[in-house]
Amino acid sequence: MDVSGGRGQPRPGNDESAEHTGPEAPAPGGTGDAPTAPSAPTPADAKDARPEAPTPDADAPAPESGTPQDTGATPDHAAPDHGAPDHGAPAHGRDRAPEHPEPPVDRPARAPAGRPEHPDHPFAHSGSGKGQAPQRPEERRRGGLLMGRPFGVPVYVAPSWFLVAILITWVFGGQIDRVLPELGAASYLVSLFFAVAFYASVLVHELAHTLAALRFKLPVRRIQLQFFGGVSEIEKEAETPGREFVLAFVGPLLSLVLAGLFYLGLLAVDPSSVPGVLLAGLMVSNLIVAAFNLLPGLPLDGGRMLRAVVWAITGKPMTGTVAAAWVGRALAVCVLIGLPLLTQSGVLGSDAVDNVGMDTVLDALLAAILAAIIWTGAGNSLRMARLREHLPELRARTLTRRAVPVESDTPLSEALRRANAAGARALVVVDADGVPVSLVREAGIVGVPEHRRPWVPVGTLAQDITDGMRVSAELAGEELLDALRATPATEYLVVEETGEIYGVLSAADVERAFVKAMARPS
Repeated sequence: MDVSGGRGQPRPGNDESAEHTGPEAPAPGGTGDAPTAPSAPTPADAKDARPEAPTPDADAPAPESGTPQDTGATPDHAAPDHGAPDHGAPAHGRDRAPEHPEPPVDRPARAPAGRPEHPDHPFAHSGSGKGQAPQRPEERRRGGLLMGRPFGVPVYVAPSWFLVAILITWVFGGQIDRVLPELGAASYLVSLFFAVAFYASVLVHELAHTLAALRFKLPVRRIQLQFFGGVSEIEKEAETPGREFVLAFVGPLLSLVLAGLFYLGLLAVDPSSVPGVLLAGLMVSNLIVAAFNLLPGLPLDGGRMLRAVVWAITGKPMTGTVAAAWVGRALAVCVLIGLPLLTQSGVLGSDAVDNVGMDTVLDALLAAILAAIIWTGAGNSLRMARLREHLPELRARTLTRRAVPVESDTPLSEALRRANAAGARALVVVDADGVPVSLVREAGIVGVPEHRRPWVPVGTLAQDITDGMRVSAELAGEELLDALRATPATEYLVVEETGEIYGVLSAADVERAFVKAMARPS
């Protein structure tokens, strides 16, 4: 089966910063064949040192480590996955804001409108609340062997696929040996070829989703072949229910087309020959893939199609997601109970079994795994839909910290005194003309003992500002995440459209806003 996922989930952190930075925003992620919500920006040092990113207040709890990821039918998500190193999904960048002279270094930049200052919460002190900066999604979600980049989308084979290939070779090899005993040990070589050909057809199924997504201008992060089929990780949601339906339907449609082609090939060969056995096996397996994915429950393709239909009728995508997710959960229960009963009764083609044997246990185990995948995927779809509802609340203007401009040779202790006096929680290094040139990292400040701060210039703790580290104060929701994701960093300079400094946006604050939104009801 195939599903789409989101990038890495945000790492839980403390709530102190979020209390001062405005409304919370949802964490990204996604399930099913539908596009995923954008992933949270991942802090990264420009020098790749992966610095710690502590909160400014010592009494605030350190961020907890842990990155929820999509499981089962959902991408390992997502995210996932999530690992998609060097992925080909496009990121939305922003033009560099025009530079503008800033206020004198002895006067703080104006406070962001609509956001209360908190002079009782100093910028930094001698406390050392520490938190490990999370890994970049490419590192956290590397999910297998890169096989190629058809249409610019990387295709990975997960390690679990090799386990499946061994199982298919063993099971199908025994069947071939019974049909063609003259092959002997070569039957297992033919079975291995079948396993590779079957997953090649799964890849075609996933490429159908990918081509449809690219046709609708939806970025695809990667395709992954794994234990139970494939995963097409589409980063955004379709804009209309019609596109959602098409995006979900093309996968099973291609599987049916492949089954038809294998059937036509079977007519031209001897069914009892090696090509005949392979073509028959591929025809049946593609029919099973198509039928299974057409079941009307998330995270399957049929669930996405049901979601699109309910969305079109009600005009509310969330209503469609809720309906398809609960149908998916009911489907999971049916698979858990019904599949072993059908197998034992002989309805699926095998002989009826009156006693409990190894085959019965294996059937029950397979049913439990499939049911868990479907149930988990349906639950993740509900959670991601709720988070997407809150995504517009993630605004750079409300999450930005007030900043104080200082020159690079200003002692750290003096810079912190100015910041604390102004109720600011960030430092921006400016040149002689007041133009911002770098940002002082929180991790660098906390790493300097208090007794050494009078002799440490802030310039030694700063990170140069690149074009990607300048973000507009007007960015919000998915557009903001795209901008931060394109240039991973720990802090970003937030500017007005005129180029005036608005403040500093910490990636840790964005992550905390995501985490708080995850706990909020829809």
